[in-house]
Amino acid sequence: MMNNLFDRIKLLFRKDKELYSCLYRILGFYPKRIDYYKIALTHKSQVYRTKQGLALNNERLEFLGDAVLETVVSDIVYRQFVRKDEGFLTTTRSKVVQRETLNRVAIEMKLDRLVRSVANSASAHNNYMYGNAFEALVGAIYLDQGFGRCLWFFRHRVLGKYVDLSSMARHEVNFKSKLIEWCQKNHLKIVFRTGNDKGYSSNHPVFYSTVLVDGIEVGHGSGDSKKEAEQHAAFSVAEYMTDEQCASLLD
Repeated sequence: MMNNLFDRIKLLFRKDKELYSCLYRILGFYPKRIDYYKIALTHKSQVYRTKQGLALNNERLEFLGDAVLETVVSDIVYRQFVRKDEGFLTTTRSKVVQRETLNRVAIEMKLDRLVRSVANSASAHNNYMYGNAFEALVGAIYLDQGFGRCLWFFRHRVLGKYVDLSSMARHEVNFKSKLIEWCQKNHLKIVFRTGNDKGYSSNHPVFYSTVLVDGIEVGHGSGDSKKEAEQHAAFSVAEYMTDEQCASLLD
């Protein structure tokens, strides 16, 4: 409480009072190093110059934030779904951190209004510019205040307000069907090789599946049934695809 009051008093003397206030409304706390956040909000179509004259944009922070966000969501999903297996946890995490979700969250929390970019660059060059800025923002929080604050931010400022984790986890996507349709549309041959581990306990069989596209192994998955293993294998293929391909796959 006292720290927050002290930060509010200091705000009166800040050069970037408006930016500090906007970030506080989004983050729930005041930045310590505002430069990190300025870089996070600078799209590659623009340049942020440091006091040393170094020209930067948010791509490096996006790279860092992507890794931090995946760990944050992994921690949350792991603790919330205590009875679920690895495949379920991986699928749920992916639904949260996918570009479509992050782009929506960034716009709904009005982060898009703070991003510096060349006019029309969002539609002309990068459909996920604001989602990328959200990842960069997480990278800025990590450098500014550490992993614990990133976890706090996602738990208290994103979950429940912009992301309904339980609803998202319940939403089933038939990845196998989608992948088959996508391959047919692109004239690619797809094969699922699925079987169970005969050496494993007969009371609890485990099935393994491999996806081959034009004869190349591109995904693997396992599950308690053949159907589940093939769904997990199809889902794993997304790791080899670009953002645009993933978006077309999920359309």
